[in-house]
Amino acid sequence: MKNTSYKRLFKLALALALTGCAGNPAVKTDAPYTNNTATIPDHTPEYQTQNLGLTGTYANSLAVQNFIRHMVLEHHFSESYLNSLFSKAKRLDYVIRLENPPPDLGPKPAHPKSGGWTRYRQQFITEAHINNGVAFWSNNADAIQKASVTYGVDPEYIVAIIGVETFFGRNVGKTRILDALTTLAFDTQRRAKFFTSELENYLLMTREEGYEPLQPVGSWAGAMGLGQFMPSSFRTLAVDFNNDGHRNLWDQCDAVGSVAHYFSRNGWQRNMPVAEPTRGYSGESTIELGATNGSEYWRVHPNFKVIKKYNNSDKYAMAVHQLAQAIKQRHL
Repeated sequence: MKNTSYKRLFKLALALALTGCAGNPAVKTDAPYTNNTATIPDHTPEYQTQNLGLTGTYANSLAVQNFIRHMVLEHHFSESYLNSLFSKAKRLDYVIRLENPPPDLGPKPAHPKSGGWTRYRQQFITEAHINNGVAFWSNNADAIQKASVTYGVDPEYIVAIIGVETFFGRNVGKTRILDALTTLAFDTQRRAKFFTSELENYLLMTREEGYEPLQPVGSWAGAMGLGQFMPSSFRTLAVDFNNDGHRNLWDQCDAVGSVAHYFSRNGWQRNMPVAEPTRGYSGESTIELGATNGSEYWRVHPNFKVIKKYNNSDKYAMAVHQLAQAIKQRHL
């Protein structure tokens, strides 16, 4: 199967995913690895059958060579398979720029920047987000209800996470995951160790789930699917919620179940409060957000901190909370 066919299948499945619990978007294959029984199937893409050394952008990268050696020794991948795979990897300059923004040399302000929260909120608490959230909930009502009961997570927060992360699957990202993680692991310094680990998990994930590793796309940082899971989170927290035999975060049903499972594993308490406004500071459980008309103060509860496990930002967690409440009010 040619790459163009892969792309057509991937785009078709993404389109189906927006109409309800859809089929799988990522092309699957059997990634060969070294043991006494493994063989390369006839349908394996051509690059997997080539017995060549490392070529391309990373041909002379000692770090990539060492990583390949680690994957062979630790996880029993075929060296020729990985050489061929990384020969196709591309260094992405825009990913490097995003990972290494210019340093902020100014002193940290004592209070949040005025208007910062208001501007952030305006990106997510919109009529489009609320209306599409209601539609997403209606189209996936059975899966959302099942996930809520199974994992003990309030349904509106499952919906809101997917809304904030990818606008309900419309913005899953266009960067090839292999390129993003390879660039971040071997061409940046700040979080190289983290991204090297994520690259390792990505290759294990593609082998475990049968994905063709050059096919999945996502964010510039390597996050995938409607819920934007990193590979390590995919491996530990993604679930096969539609029972089709594999985990697929580009599928709405699997994404719903996986987000609920993520919340559950991080301590979500169903039907418990998340945050409420308060006047000024009232202990360590109070946060300050810089609104246009002055600071807002909110008393936050353990569920707020669970949302921050997804993204460690008060503004992010508050956006999820407020979007969840707005969608719930309109959905009822």
